[in-house]
Amino acid sequence: MNTNQHKKASPDAQKCGRGNGCPLYKKCGGCQLNNMTYEEQVAYKLRREISLLGKFGRVSDVIAMEHPLHYRHKVQAAFGQGRGGVISGVYQSSTHKIVPVDDCAIEDETADRIIVSVRQLAASFGLKPFCEETMRGFLRHVLVRRGYATGQVLVVLVTATAAFPKRHAFMDALLLRHPEITSVVQNVNPHFTSLVLGKEMQVLFGDGYIEDQLLGLTFRISPSSFYQVNPQMTEILYQTAIDFLDLSGGERVIDAYCGTGTIGMLLAPHAKEVFGVEQNGDAVRDAVAGAKRNKLSNIRFFKADAGRFMLSMAEEGERADAVMMDPPRAGSDTRFLRSLCTLAPEKVVYISCNPETLARDLWYLVKHGYKVKKIQPVDMFPHTEHIETVVLLTRAMD
Repeated sequence: MNTNQHKKASPDAQKCGRGNGCPLYKKCGGCQLNNMTYEEQVAYKLRREISLLGKFGRVSDVIAMEHPLHYRHKVQAAFGQGRGGVISGVYQSSTHKIVPVDDCAIEDETADRIIVSVRQLAASFGLKPFCEETMRGFLRHVLVRRGYATGQVLVVLVTATAAFPKRHAFMDALLLRHPEITSVVQNVNPHFTSLVLGKEMQVLFGDGYIEDQLLGLTFRISPSSFYQVNPQMTEILYQTAIDFLDLSGGERVIDAYCGTGTIGMLLAPHAKEVFGVEQNGDAVRDAVAGAKRNKLSNIRFFKADAGRFMLSMAEEGERADAVMMDPPRAGSDTRFLRSLCTLAPEKVVYISCNPETLARDLWYLVKHGYKVKKIQPVDMFPHTEHIETVVLLTRAMD
């Protein structure tokens, strides 16, 4: 894939921003850059990338999104009691105050319509929203995930109790309104917590997961699985990472923080052997199922700490030619980076969603024998401050 063609957004996209006519953007705080046109947003993000990462080498132009609206294919809404009845929406920034939302300019439109229907049905069936102050009520959140390529839809109803009053009638009404839904799961979360999902799951309809496709492979997505929310730009992000590694087919590659194994499986056709390492057991199960689904025999997944895994490889005299790492916003810890340098792969590709922690981690790697070769920002999250960055590092010659 030639990603250069995506470096500029379409003419229509240049008109996005400046509020998008959204009456909520000042209230919810989700779209921090919506006071700018999209072209201005991309320029702002590039300046920030250069400020934080330019010391390591040339920062390429941001790969922008051609149509930067309704790109979020994972949408979640909190439920509560308002003056007029049941409300649903997003928490106002840094609070647990719900800003009511019916439709959002960056969220998938199908998901938004389903959430509105759940809210209406909850009211008509007398299903009370959960109240954090009294710890009473039933419905806490609704999470909707839609496959961009497949169109499959997963609805997760997060409830405070396992008992689901009028469940069958509610489900019949929901599926009648939205026959596009392919699976519904009830997740039980009775605790006082900021976490959306609890540990208990019950499949109410369908398989309990959906599938989506990226770069020719099929991936399984469960309620708690990590999967990029913007699948259109995910293909560009991952193709950039694959191109940076420039594998010849004989390499052993580690996919650290592998989640459901998406990037590792995409690397497998280009490598001799791939090891996916992830601590989340549900994600590992999805990854194993995904490898079987895609008939990939040269990739194995391990439920383990990636740093300890690499250190064990080094202690046993094993080698890896390349490491792909995609850590959370907090970046990597020193223990992981120390293990990476001990294993000493020739190439490292770092995918980051936070340029500040990326800059911190690059300093460590540069001081311990690596050189930054390429830096490519990708705008996965238009209208927000967030941006993804792909960095190629190679081991410096002695």
